[in-house]
Amino acid sequence: MKKILNILLLLLFSTIIMAQEVAPSTQYFAKEVPLKANKEFQFLGYYINQAVLSNMYPENDFLKGQIVGRLFGANTAKTSKGHISAYVEQRLIPFFIYTPNLFDGKVTLRASFEIDWTWGDLSYGVGGNFGSAFSADQVNLQTQNVELEFNAGRRWTINLGLQRVFDTPYNPYRTTVDKMGLTGYRMAYFGTDGVGISVRKDWDFARLKTGYYKLYENLIQKNDDVTLLEVIGEKDITKKWKLGASIYYLADRGNGNGGVSILGQGLNSLLAMHNGVYRFDYGTTPYRADIGWVGAFFGRNTEHWLDPWMITGFVNVNIGKVDTLIAEKKWKKATDILGFAANLRTSYRYGQTLNDVITLDALYSSGDENGLKDKKYSGVITGNQYGAPGAIFISSGAYILMPHSNVVNRYTPAVMDISNMGYGITAITLNASKGIIPNTLNAKIGGAFAMSNVKPKGGGNIIGGEINGSISYNLGPYMSLELHGAYMILGNFYDSAQSSYGSAVNGGLDSRPVNPWTTFLVFKWLMF
Repeated sequence: MKKILNILLLLLFSTIIMAQEVAPSTQYFAKEVPLKANKEFQFLGYYINQAVLSNMYPENDFLKGQIVGRLFGANTAKTSKGHISAYVEQRLIPFFIYTPNLFDGKVTLRASFEIDWTWGDLSYGVGGNFGSAFSADQVNLQTQNVELEFNAGRRWTINLGLQRVFDTPYNPYRTTVDKMGLTGYRMAYFGTDGVGISVRKDWDFARLKTGYYKLYENLIQKNDDVTLLEVIGEKDITKKWKLGASIYYLADRGNGNGGVSILGQGLNSLLAMHNGVYRFDYGTTPYRADIGWVGAFFGRNTEHWLDPWMITGFVNVNIGKVDTLIAEKKWKKATDILGFAANLRTSYRYGQTLNDVITLDALYSSGDENGLKDKKYSGVITGNQYGAPGAIFISSGAYILMPHSNVVNRYTPAVMDISNMGYGITAITLNASKGIIPNTLNAKIGGAFAMSNVKPKGGGNIIGGEINGSISYNLGPYMSLELHGAYMILGNFYDSAQSSYGSAVNGGLDSRPVNPWTTFLVFKWLMF
């Protein structure tokens, strides 16, 4: 009887203790902060401030906002001995990510925007890339992405809406920008945003992506659009080696319409003269084009952790044809397209961190010697034919000769597109960096040299050489303060003074332009 009584008392005591643990008055309302944060909603952000000194500037006063395109191109970007550009610019790219628990994490909405300005530019107006003059109050929000991601099970993922269009097989929302710039085609062919649908399948040792994107939609009842299709995949051959391949197809029925403001887009648009790609000068003659890209790429130790050596490379061939309208509803082949580009990059990590590396990067693209006179174009075509920019080869290590990622409102490299205006390019960059204080204080020095594979009329093959350097201090996780500088010596490529559009090579001058230089102090913070 005594044992039974003890058991009953023990059960009663346990019940009282359990009741106290779940009682709202003693537990839940006693804490102001939940034990576990609500993960349905997330915020990510990329913030950059930079103060710039440079001898590069746009000659057109209306282009003091966002300036995208080739240095000395139709965007009027020039260099000067007497003028020095001095300004501070700022950018915030916020990401808003919503994954409702109602769907058990299988549906995610992402929205990203862009807010840019140059300090003190404008106020009380409407338009992107402005809004920091006294009183501010500018309507300047620019939409980058609004897309849904569906987890269809068994590692199938569907992305629907305005999304990243990058020429690598990796998910751009779950992969660092550095890796995107070193895998696949390194965003040299497609690196921008576009609307459409992509389907992705990931295995343990392979990945595959297919996509359908509408680059331009004109009259909905007519076949006058620009459409892009992609299939790209990669397989892990061994622990260190990866091999991939791709097929892209673009149907251009837009006839140069759509795209960027009054510049248009497509083979014969004015955008070509801004972006430094080849312009198919069909005049007012309507055209239709079918363009394909077939390529392969590889990588060894792409994360740079398995051993000191990392090697990546690609070969990509673009093929196609263009028809022009010679009579009502009668089309005739006008141009055949066959060009290619190849890249090889090798990096040696001699120290304990990823900042202790020496990197050699080589790029080649075919050029066209006689334009469309032989009804053939043997140069390269990229997304820069359709967007501003539509491709961003920002991982070479150059600052002026080729694009660099530290930009806000001004993106004006000497060679913006790997086609080099259709002349083709042979380029080599060499960079060495050192973690002076590992993962805290880093320094880098680099050089770049490029030649045009075809001489412009009146000019030579040498585009020029560049020397650059930087030093950066990490203030905290993904927060840094950096000082960069670069100087480029222009070659005889810029002696050209002949073109059907004036002097398209050297910005309308009758002599070689002044050598460009730049230096900038940057504060960056990737917040999450």
